[in-house]
Amino acid sequence: MMTETIEKIVEMRKIVKRFPGVLANDHIDFDLRQGEIHALLGENGAGKTTLMDILFGLYELDSGEILLKGKAVQFSSAHDAIMHGLGMVHQHFMLVQSFTVAENIILGQPSPRAPLVEKLEDVNERIRKASDAYGLKVDPQAGVWTLSVGEQQRVEILKALYRGAEVLILDEPTAVLTPPEVKDLLDVLRRLAQAGKTIVFISHKLGEVLAVSDRITVLQDGRVVGTVAASETDQQALARMMVGRDILLAVKKGPAHPGETRLKVSHLKARNDRNLLAVNDVSLEVYAGEILGVAGVAGNGQTELEEVIAGLRHAESGQVEICAANVTNSPPRKIGEAGLAHIPSDRYQRGVLQDFSVAENMVLERFEDVPFTRRGLLDWNQIYCEAKELVARFDVRTPSAQTPAGKLSGGNTQKMILARELARKPRVLLAAQPTRGMDISAIEFVHTRLLEQRDAGTAILLFSTELDEIMTLSDRIAVMYGGRIVGVLKTAEVDINQLGMMMGGSVVSDPVVESDRSAT
Repeated sequence: MMTETIEKIVEMRKIVKRFPGVLANDHIDFDLRQGEIHALLGENGAGKTTLMDILFGLYELDSGEILLKGKAVQFSSAHDAIMHGLGMVHQHFMLVQSFTVAENIILGQPSPRAPLVEKLEDVNERIRKASDAYGLKVDPQAGVWTLSVGEQQRVEILKALYRGAEVLILDEPTAVLTPPEVKDLLDVLRRLAQAGKTIVFISHKLGEVLAVSDRITVLQDGRVVGTVAASETDQQALARMMVGRDILLAVKKGPAHPGETRLKVSHLKARNDRNLLAVNDVSLEVYAGEILGVAGVAGNGQTELEEVIAGLRHAESGQVEICAANVTNSPPRKIGEAGLAHIPSDRYQRGVLQDFSVAENMVLERFEDVPFTRRGLLDWNQIYCEAKELVARFDVRTPSAQTPAGKLSGGNTQKMILARELARKPRVLLAAQPTRGMDISAIEFVHTRLLEQRDAGTAILLFSTELDEIMTLSDRIAVMYGGRIVGVLKTAEVDINQLGMMMGGSVVSDPVVESDRSAT
């Protein structure tokens, strides 16, 4: 944690940054002390990432100044910032998948033996020393494509340290990590801070922020609300600072009233992109008016199961039924017509057309229907009216319905997808990682909408790597390990230790609950 020194290694004074229709940073003051972990909190679109992109040279500020160790600096590029001792690990990793760890780390770096190429064995040895020193265990010779998400993040951190970073900016570093990977990362950050590195930790997760940070700065609508010591605040106080009101950190849920079977998966098998069996004889049922949560460590077949049900991956054998209709290996449109709506785990690859407007994205699956199409022609007035109504109802923060969807923040993109899918009035909702990367206000909003859908009779299959989310929303929990469902448990009777053992593949002596209505 923070060293005794209070030297300000970075000072950002009166930073202003405007985009068309948006004042992203409004006269922000922000500083970093040597050897501290300083968390940056705020809702989606509050200006956190923009502020750090300015510090890292990705954006040019409109006004204000930046001091580095007391001297005014102005970075014209990320390379310029790196040369001054800054490093940034982005939410979406910047790695070449076909390269090894070592090749990624030295990519673009001058050889110390110039004009000769540096020996790869020397590079590997330096990487091993750095990884041992900071607890960033990774094999320099491993191909990046073979690494888990957590291991790839370690490569990104090592890449920044290899290039001499003294200030490390981490943008939503835990958004795609499993709980064990999160713990490992927080341990690494503490070790880096103890070694004198200065860290900016951008996150929405209040528990993690309080666990690892020394100071916390909260932004709201592009302005600084305040900076507090982590030891002198709590989650509820931070939530109020972020959104200006009290937040339900766990939404209230009444009892479920399950009805008929809406989604039935029988003995399903499917392979992953490496042609390995990822879904291995999976059977489950989801009933009207309930939420069945699928719990498991990432990489145990959840994504492949989601994609097979949605018609995005071929099933090798088995059957998928929606409202008693066999839709196995049917195209997504036919599956949608059978009653399925889908919030995909990969919002950018599967859920949105980034170059299309918000309005166009809102009617992607319905644009051929009346009233959006009449006599073979699109009725743009109706499309924009629908989009504006959904934007308002689901609090999608966008300059207008004509804004390209790719310009929205991650949380607002997710709310746009949620609005579109629920507007279809689905009978079955497949919700995969529905709050990934979202702030606490948006999470509260999404959780409330999902429970409203359940209470209205929708059958919901929820995939999430967030155990808190699974426990909060689910009526039953199916535990997935090694491509199989190893048990279905009543949420009200779940023992966390037992659940953790099942997720880790350990044999559990207690019998698991069969997936029928009596389990709800």
